[in-house]
Amino acid sequence: MRSRRYNLRMQENRSYLPSTNRAGMLIASVLLAFALTRLVQSPRFTLTITLPGFYFAYPLTLGTAMTILAAALTATGMDWLTRDHPALGQKPNIEHLMIPTLTTFVVGAPLSLLSNGTAWWIGFGLSAILLSSVFLAEYITIDASAPPYAFARAGLTALAYALFLILATSLRFSGARMFLLVPIIFIVAALISLRILHLDGTDRWDFPWALGIAFVCAQISAGLHYWPLTPIQFGLALTGPLYALTMLSASLAENTPLRRAVLGPIIIVGLAWVSVIFLR
Repeated sequence: MRSRRYNLRMQENRSYLPSTNRAGMLIASVLLAFALTRLVQSPRFTLTITLPGFYFAYPLTLGTAMTILAAALTATGMDWLTRDHPALGQKPNIEHLMIPTLTTFVVGAPLSLLSNGTAWWIGFGLSAILLSSVFLAEYITIDASAPPYAFARAGLTALAYALFLILATSLRFSGARMFLLVPIIFIVAALISLRILHLDGTDRWDFPWALGIAFVCAQISAGLHYWPLTPIQFGLALTGPLYALTMLSASLAENTPLRRAVLGPIIIVGLAWVSVIFLR
């Protein structure tokens, strides 16, 4: 009798945790794709587009191709991983592919910028932890009734904002030109805010708010592009408004009075921008 209760309890616990074999295979495959960029040397090609009054040049390397491959591998792997969840059923799982795919794509940027040695291995280890955390959190959030759902939701939200901070900082550090910076910030801000707003436990997709938040972040990135800011200052100056506007949208969706709803976002933006000033 005791063994039967124990087996039932173990089955319940496993229902909201991913298969160890599947998750391990997915994480190992993505990390292998990143590791191969350091083991295999390849020539660099430069994509150039020349128009009247416009010249575009972008270097294409094996790291670029492997980052895209790793992101595509993550999307297909998360689809394979989430299909195993008993609570998914026939529901679409595209929402659970967004943040993991973005995470893989974003962590590839700082890894390609780091030089060989201790710094790269530290970044590689942190990337492994970040990817594992995102995969686990996304799997748990499939079932809103799962015991660790609230913790997974909070963790996934924090990881999404950290992801945006890493992206903005890496773009600034790499010296990306404004016509590349603005669209990337817009797309990533829209996807992150859309996913975070969808974590409220309902099936609501708030596209107007997500597009509005992305537009504001893109406009701020364009305005700050030529300012003498360090990469971390630039990242904080963009992450603060993203966090604040997403919080404002969630508060208004819960019918919070406007005065109370705007207080928290104003404080967050103020703290973020004051931090930018003192980090100089």
